[in-house]
Amino acid sequence: MQLSLAGKTFAVTGAAQGIGAAIVRGLADAGASVAALDIDAEGMADLAALPRVSCHAGDLGSQSSAQALCAEAVDHHGRIDGLVTAAGGVRGQVGRPLEQIIPDDWHAIFAANVDAAMWCAQALAPGMKERGQGRIVTISSGAGLKASLTGIQAYASAKHALIGLTKQLALELGPAGITVNSVAPGFILSNPATERQWDAFGPARQKQIVGSIHMRRLGRAQDIADAVTFLCSDKAAWITGQTLQVDGGHA
Repeated sequence: MQLSLAGKTFAVTGAAQGIGAAIVRGLADAGASVAALDIDAEGMADLAALPRVSCHAGDLGSQSSAQALCAEAVDHHGRIDGLVTAAGGVRGQVGRPLEQIIPDDWHAIFAANVDAAMWCAQALAPGMKERGQGRIVTISSGAGLKASLTGIQAYASAKHALIGLTKQLALELGPAGITVNSVAPGFILSNPATERQWDAFGPARQKQIVGSIHMRRLGRAQDIADAVTFLCSDKAAWITGQTLQVDGGHA
């Protein structure tokens, strides 16, 4: 099956590193134009050299700044046919007991993982509706389907909320020809934060985690990018409201 996204334009949030950067490259390799969005301008420097890729730096956690950044992407490319929301992560936090969690920590994770997806979808869906077609793919997590290996209450809660948002938008936007799906990665060493988390597990826990994966290996950012490229393609035109677990078969 050959997937071509030639003539299509996508916005990808969280593009500066790891999974987001791999998604930008995967969509571009399939022929798409891509607007890469992230707060980390320096981290997107390598992407700026790719053909048909533009980079737009700003905070996606608030409605006003997210919508301004999306408007900038639309102005640059003329239109946005699809949105991939890879922004998120644990924002430098580690697992702590419930009693130690403060509101700022809780809200920071929700802003990155849920708010950013909501406001970008709000900004870009109207253009897709006008054209009668579009793609939205959220990057959730296995932590959105069960408890999180990170031990971070807000992260598990935010990823569950993101999957809920995915399902609700699929219901709302389906009549307009827009599919909305989520990709839920397993454990992937995709950036410094996940590498620190992996190191913190220690050898015994690492062995246990790999042993619980049917494929007996951790995932790669490219594994997620490949799934996203499929869901953004015409081959996935009648798939919506779904969460695709890309985790090597996790027991």
